[in-house]
Amino acid sequence: MVSTETAAAPGTAAATGPPPRATGRRRPPGEWLWGYLMIAPMAFGLVVFFLWPIVQTLYLSFTESGVFGGSTWVGLANFAGLAGDEKMLGALGNTGLYAALVLAGVPLAIVVAALLNVRWLRGLGFYRTLYFLPVVTMPAAVGLTWRYLFNGDFGLINHLLGELGIDGPYWVGDPDTAVYAVAIVGVWTSLGYNAVLFLAGLQGIPRHYYEAAEIDGAGRLRQFFSITLPLLTPTTFFVTVITVINALQVFDLVYLMVEPESPALAGSRTIVYLFYEQGFVQHSRGYAAAIAVVLLGLILVLTAVQFRLQKRWVHYG
Repeated sequence: MVSTETAAAPGTAAATGPPPRATGRRRPPGEWLWGYLMIAPMAFGLVVFFLWPIVQTLYLSFTESGVFGGSTWVGLANFAGLAGDEKMLGALGNTGLYAALVLAGVPLAIVVAALLNVRWLRGLGFYRTLYFLPVVTMPAAVGLTWRYLFNGDFGLINHLLGELGIDGPYWVGDPDTAVYAVAIVGVWTSLGYNAVLFLAGLQGIPRHYYEAAEIDGAGRLRQFFSITLPLLTPTTFFVTVITVINALQVFDLVYLMVEPESPALAGSRTIVYLFYEQGFVQHSRGYAAAIAVVLLGLILVLTAVQFRLQKRWVHYG
């Protein structure tokens, strides 16, 4: 007698209709309470040190405060003043130029990461540590050291240029060159961090892609442009976003490398430096808060534009 039931073959699943729905059990109140307790410290720090200061800054941007406290509601007067402030317009230009110069150092980080990814190079760990040292060095030490290196009279850079017959400029004392000198230091300090990120991205590329390219006769240069760069675009996108955000917030290098009384300050003053002058030197807290709000909006807009454009050139998978 032939059975009417059909047995499923070994290793295959019998078609018995849709799987039954998972019945979730109700969690006791104690489990939810423990979950909230675990995230409470982080949520408290987020609210107190991030969200509440943003709310306060937004409120202060619509007020005018005195040196000894107290504030008066002035509406959009601070933002109207910023629109015609020559220092603000100059700071926007200097910050944009600095960000563009630092962003131009991203391809250099890719090259450094590719060199640090060579497995047969002796002392590879030493070189990786050497490139990462500027990242963990105190900004004050970096700024003061490079300030003396860029000194126009007895700095090492101008001394080396003089050996080549080149008369070096007063780097951080000239309005035309100060922002470029600060940008060189900005590239130097961020190079190690960006190189580490690119190095991780390079090591995540499957090796068989390069083996297949070698079989097809592709050289190292063709492999770099046809395999490495396209598969490295997610890391490149992340690095560019972080680089732009950090560049728009630059302050310490300008503060340490350029004298406050120097004529070069007009050519190197950034948005955050102007915020410092208005808020902590002239004690105009409302005007400084308006500058901070403008900077926040600028960062949000540029980041949104980058995320919008990344669909055209970033390749995932």
